[in-house]
Parts: sequence; C-alpha cells; structure tokens
Amino acid sequence: MTGIAIGIDIGTSGVRAALVDAGRAPLAWGAARLDPARVRDPQTWWDAIATALDALRATADLSGVRAIAIDGTSGTVLPIDAAGRPLGPASMYNDRAEAAEVAQVAAIAPDWSAARGATSPLAKLLALQATPGIARLLHQADWALGRMCGRFDVTDENNALKTGYDPMARRWPDWIAARHLLPEALPPGTPAAPLLPDVADRFGLPRAAIMVAGTTDGCAAFLATGASEPGDGVSSLGSTLTIKLLSAVPVFAPQFGIYSHRLGDMWLPGGASNTGGAALGRHFDAAALQRLSAEIDPAQDSGLDYYPLPAPGERFPIADPAMAPRETPRPASDVLFLHGLLEGVARIEALAYGRLTELGAPPLRHLRTVGGGARNPAWTALRARLLAVPLAGSRSEDAAVGTAGLALQGLL
Repeated sequence: MTGIAIGIDIGTSGVRAALVDAGRAPLAWGAARLDPARVRDPQTWWDAIATALDALRATADLSGVRAIAIDGTSGTVLPIDAAGRPLGPASMYNDRAEAAEVAQVAAIAPDWSAARGATSPLAKLLALQATPGIARLLHQADWALGRMCGRFDVTDENNALKTGYDPMARRWPDWIAARHLLPEALPPGTPAAPLLPDVADRFGLPRAAIMVAGTTDGCAAFLATGASEPGDGVSSLGSTLTIKLLSAVPVFAPQFGIYSHRLGDMWLPGGASNTGGAALGRHFDAAALQRLSAEIDPAQDSGLDYYPLPAPGERFPIADPAMAPRETPRPASDVLFLHGLLEGVARIEALAYGRLTELGAPPLRHLRTVGGGARNPAWTALRARLLAVPLAGSRSEDAAVGTAGLALQGLL
C-alpha cells in the first residue's frame, strides 16, 4: 500500500496524518494525542507529529510519498529566532491578547480585517516584537513545516489571514509596521522546499519529497469533504457551529463575525457561532441525547423558539458579546425540549447561511456536515427540512485528507 502524498492535521487535542493516492483516496492513518498540559510547547507538537508519522509508517509504505502539507489551528502563533528555535511558549488560537495591543490593531486595521478582535495574532505580535532575539512570528503550521524542510520564512495565505494579511491584494499591508517579522505568504498548495535529509531518513520518506504550503484546520476540513462548487456549504457540528460557503467573491463583515479565506481564485466566507454541542450539553449528556433524539419526529415543528448558547455571548450570525441564551419556556417533556433545542441550532445555521447570501455570497445549494452532530439522524432530517437544501455526503470528515489534497496540488 503506497500513496504519494501525506496530509498532517494539528488539531486542538491531537495530530492526524493521512496517506492518500493520486485520486485523494485515503489509504492509511496515523494519530497521536497532544498533552493538554504542554499544548503551548512546540516540541510537544513535533513529538505528536513524529508519533503520528511513525504510526503511519507502521501500516503503509511511505517510499512513494512525493509531497507533504500541514494544517494547524488558526491563530496559534509563536516567536522564533533566526534558526527557527522557539523563543517561548506559543500563544494559542483562543488566548486573549493584551487590551492595549488589541486597541492598537483596532485603530489601524481596516474594518474588514480578520486581524481585529480580542484573540488577534497581530495584537500578540505587537506584544512579542520586543522579545530578545526574535526573527519571525510564525503560525503553528508554519513552524511545523519549517521543522521538516528547514524553511522558517514562509506561511500560507489562510493562516496569515488573522495576522493581518490582505488576501485581495495578496500581501502584508503597509499599515503593519512589524511586517518585517512576518513570513512570506504562499497560496495553499504551493511547493515550499524539499524535506531535510535527516527528517526524510527518520520517517522512511524519499529525500526528494517536498513540503507544500498548507492551511488552517477549518479550511482543511472543508476541503476534505469534496465540496468544490460555488454554493457548496460545510457545517461543522461540534462543540460549536462553524460554517463555510464556497464563493466566487469574498465577504468581509466583522460586525457579523464573518471573514473570508482565499482558495486559489475562490473564496471561503464563513464564521463560527457559539451554539452547538456545548449548548446542548448543558441539559443532556451524550447517552440522553441519543435516546431522546430517537423519539423526535423531525417532520414536525416543535412550536418552540430557542436560541441555544452555552453561556451569554454570540459571535455569528449575530455578534453580541452580551447575548443571553433563549431556552424558555421549557416543556415538561424532555423529548420536546430537545426537539426545540435542535431546531434552534438549525435555525441559527439557516440564518448564518442566509446572512452570507445577503452580503454577496451565493445561495446555499448543497450542504455537507462534519462533526459529532452529523451522526444524529433526527437532527440531520430536521436540518434538511429547515434549510431546504440537499444534504450531500462528504468524501471525508478528516482535515488531514483535505491537507493531503493540497500536498497533491503542489505536484501539479
């Protein structure tokens, strides 16, 4: 079993590696957990990557691999020296930046920029630029790519977005005074450099194999599904609800929590709501969700008007940090209550896609779903009724497969 490309997904809790053939069909997998107590330590990322590649090598022949790409969590950054050595722990995607730097970015960044916000990687750069010996600020996937090929001076356009990169002009804008500390941004799927010989030998890979610019974990998950036409949407039903919609034009509307990644000549506008599995988990555990869902008639309306949230605050399609959950009145029947909650999440999903269309994206034509919620038949049927679009099957739900597709693109 010999494939020609590997995709590596650095997620929030672990690393996955997928070996694929020329048709992007997955052939073998490797995986490793990330130690939550050491998740800010880049060495921990590398150890998990090595474990995942070793597991892949134990089940498949890697001698035919020609390209590798890596995705990472969007917004995770770290300062490095000129040799690529980390100069401290990483700042994670959900770490808040210092208020003064957040305000500084808000004062200079255009209204549409994804660099604005409390967790802004650019705001973190402003605080880190005085670090002794700093040569670059890299994203998680950038550092891992550099560790494999020796280039610590490149990123990809998707990881760069929240650090202030202008995807329309395709450059770091002049208003970023510290742009000399930022790496060159390559389109995802662009060849970066051959593997380091010692890395190739360590994992049984050909020395001629190349590293290819990757993407964020969210974009990789979209690519894995096989969505490829304008109007194709992908909803991730995990702890939160994240949606992305393929479009010929970008949509930037920070007032609604919307920004757009660039994928070649296409765009991927979307956003993340706080609704989802965590909101449901406030009321029911996994066993109860499964049992009660089986009693729901998804063809019927619950008659309830809920906006489920795990706590006050919403990001998208309504941006309101003080927004309270709306989950009353609560009926005596747990089945009816869950019915109303699932409908509430589905209505938020419909509102989110509608918001994108209002702002210039194409109408939703086909919908694919990834995440735990995709395995709930009643919820799937209920969503199909409320969104009124065909629900398409996903080629894969694994972000590593989407990233492997970018590796293959680097061979074209």
